[in-house]
Amino acid sequence: MDESSGPPASTSEPETPRGPLDPLKIPRFAGPSTFARLPRLDEVGRADVAVLGVPFDSGVTYRPGARFGPIAVRNASRLLRAYHPGLDVKPFAAQQVVDAGDIACNPFSIDEAIGQIERHATELRDEVGRLVCIGGDHTIALPLLRSLREQRGPLALVHFDAHLDTWDTYFGASYTHGTPFRRAWEEGLLLEDRSIHLAIRGPLFSAQDLVDDASFGFRIVTALDILSEGIDAVAGRIRERVGDAPVYVSIDIDALDPAFAPGTGTPEAGGMTSREMLGILRGLRGLDLAGADIVEVAPAYDHAEITAVAASHIAYELIALFAADRT
Repeated sequence: MDESSGPPASTSEPETPRGPLDPLKIPRFAGPSTFARLPRLDEVGRADVAVLGVPFDSGVTYRPGARFGPIAVRNASRLLRAYHPGLDVKPFAAQQVVDAGDIACNPFSIDEAIGQIERHATELRDEVGRLVCIGGDHTIALPLLRSLREQRGPLALVHFDAHLDTWDTYFGASYTHGTPFRRAWEEGLLLEDRSIHLAIRGPLFSAQDLVDDASFGFRIVTALDILSEGIDAVAGRIRERVGDAPVYVSIDIDALDPAFAPGTGTPEAGGMTSREMLGILRGLRGLDLAGADIVEVAPAYDHAEITAVAASHIAYELIALFAADRT
């Protein structure tokens, strides 16, 4: 048979990922207001990782304002660069990363907003591999976990926060930023004895809070434990705890000390440094990371973009971990 009449040559080679704008050609203060000046999802044919804004903060119990977190983190992310020397990866070249915009959440109905977040995240996962979600308050973790459980089954949770977030109700409300992981446990979204809190500190309502939390199968690494044990030891404790399970990483920016994250809704003294946070995350390379969120950035209480810059680098660290899985 004439070779010219045969089937067309294979075009199955993967497309070269489209990365951020070149800062040596277009200054960082110019260009699109996407995360790291990445392309939007509708501008590329495929995506391995999507950054998704979830501007919902109607579940807060103290300072509001985290609905403006996605905007602030995107703006701070303009300083991110193409190569991650710590992991020796180019996170935007090893995978197609996009900005998937924001979920339109009802600001007046927590129940409706939770449903909107779950549906949008589920639909988006049909188009992309993994999500890094930027909140919004910590209420958003529950619908994101619900969505991910449909894909991966029950998950191990690695939770950075000053607070346990396993309380039952606030003023009779079951769905708030202080209750998502109690609801997640009750709904069977979490694997038994695979989840861990990190950077916990500050006063509690009562000693029963710790009893309840332990009954849900959580382990606690306090902020002072991180200080005394060090980055490598804490990363090792996380790895031992989650094992080979699929892992969801949920990061409340108030895990950082107010010196490093003043722009948040419920600040607590005595927290982690941003260096400790990035170092511990880097130590999670090789785990089965299924998805992540960074929440509670409230820019109205920030100054000099300290909190937003920290959050943008945390998001970059997570994206780089996803890229390291592919190399």
